Amino acid sequence: MLNKIRILINLIINIFNKSWKYFQKSYSQEGEDLILDNFFKNKKNGFYIDIGACHPFRFSNTYFFYKKGWRGINIDATPGSMRLFNKHRPRDINIEVGIGNSNINLKYYIFNEPALNSFSTAISHERSENTPYKLENIIQLKTKKLFEVLDKHMPVDIPIDFMSIDVEMFEYQVVVSNNWSKYKPKYLLVELIETKIDDFKNNKTYKFLTKNKYFLVAVTGRTVIFKQK
Repeated sequence: MLNKIRILINLIINIFNKSWKYFQKSYSQEGEDLILDNFFKNKKNGFYIDIGACHPFRFSNTYFFYKKGWRGINIDATPGSMRLFNKHRPRDINIEVGIGNSNINLKYYIFNEPALNSFSTAISHERSENTPYKLENIIQLKTKKLFEVLDKHMPVDIPIDFMSIDVEMFEYQVVVSNNWSKYKPKYLLVELIETKIDDFKNNKTYKFLTKNKYFLVAVTGRTVIFKQK
């Protein structure tokens, strides 16, 4: 019996040793970072902005690039969310603030799964009623416009290689709060979880971005990737 176990272990080790060099690790939820890496052709230095960053590693569209030597700005509304970023991603600018198209107090819905936290009342109620996830708290947070946050924190004369927006059905309020003549990422990732590919042209976020000279280059299960014209 022990010999059979040893043979099985050696077989697994041999398979791993032969296959590991073909393996690419992704930190994104659906491989978005590997798609971007293909676009950037292994660029060693760059700058990103991650809105709805949530966690420095898990479901992160930017950590893959941080490990390559890139840096950027991480933004998330959840109270305490930046503690881990400050610890594990000190090269980045880490900001704890909600982004919206008005400087007002809004209800922020906090779940037992932080990736679901949102300012969207509709999606939060739907998830609370129809999914296993639990709504733990509702708090009031003041939102700021994206361009105001970037005016304060964006380094001077640094181009934005890509911007990731994952804010659980609040993406339109984020994109309209930016100054697109001033802050223009080469690539833009936006989570459009309630829109099918055939309906993109009717989505207000999609229409807004195409009017601002972005066009579709890739789609995952949740994320739409645009490129600047």
